[in-house]
Amino acid sequence: MFRSCIGRSVAPVVILSALVGVASIAAAAVPESSKPVRIILNNWTSQIVLSKALGEIYTQRGYTVEFVTLETKHQWNHLHRGLAHIQVEVWEGTMADDYERVRKFGNIIDAGNHSATTREEWWYPTYVEEVCPGLPDWRALKRCAQLFADDPASKLGRYVAGPWEKPERARVRALDLGFRVDVVEKADDLWVELKKAVASKKPVVLFNWSPNWVEDRFDGKFVEFPDYDARCATDASWGVNKDRTFDCGNPKNGWLKKIAWKGLDDTWPCAAAILRDLDFTNAMISHLAALVDADGLTHDQAAAKWVAENKPLWSKLGQATCAG
Repeated sequence: MFRSCIGRSVAPVVILSALVGVASIAAAAVPESSKPVRIILNNWTSQIVLSKALGEIYTQRGYTVEFVTLETKHQWNHLHRGLAHIQVEVWEGTMADDYERVRKFGNIIDAGNHSATTREEWWYPTYVEEVCPGLPDWRALKRCAQLFADDPASKLGRYVAGPWEKPERARVRALDLGFRVDVVEKADDLWVELKKAVASKKPVVLFNWSPNWVEDRFDGKFVEFPDYDARCATDASWGVNKDRTFDCGNPKNGWLKKIAWKGLDDTWPCAAAILRDLDFTNAMISHLAALVDADGLTHDQAAAKWVAENKPLWSKLGQATCAG
């Protein structure tokens, strides 16, 4: 993951009033501390661009910002120990269990949800429905599996999976889907596969998520597997296959959360307030990601563009806490 850090905070200052003999509290000028605020960078575009945008907002408020590049599985220990301070995208579908596990120790705080809701699932371009009627129902996908083969002699379809740990092969077995799971090394490889398939209108099914850039530029749908239930992962007797677990889809309409090290409030109160007020919709996030993955901007350029074009929006963040 990328490396860097960003900070955010504002601390209250006690002002002694000689006239009334009492103390009153006023917001201090940023930064409240010269220590750098460290923002986590993961390995997908929207998370990186949102993190960079927040970092630029903090920088313009006077903070020293650093970015820390981490795999998601390593970010929890860094947040717990205060080695990193902010994560702007915690996805319910892939991170809820780790989040709840670490939160119980009391060293991370929930900084609120974005308005955006999340989904992570198998996805296909809409034109595939022309050759595989019945989609997005998973049973239609099963019947059409051979259409997705990358070798005409193969009876197995090819599903292009993301570089994150998910029980894709277990689902293929549980639902007898007739697919081979190919895992890419990085998220960008998914889009190489997508663009190549779309250029020739070739059937393709791959891991996708919302919000991201694809929904801003391509017409497509998620495969509708049996509805998710927590028992799907633990109780083989639950679901359509009574002998196997993971015979269901991923959760729908999941939350997208911001979290932080608990020391953020005390060390950088203004930065903490800005983080809590930061709120992106699906459309905002997908457009930001498209600036990189479709239009070719760098992560830094996309973040700078958003910050420059949206100052009336972000300048209001944290107003109740921040000075000036």
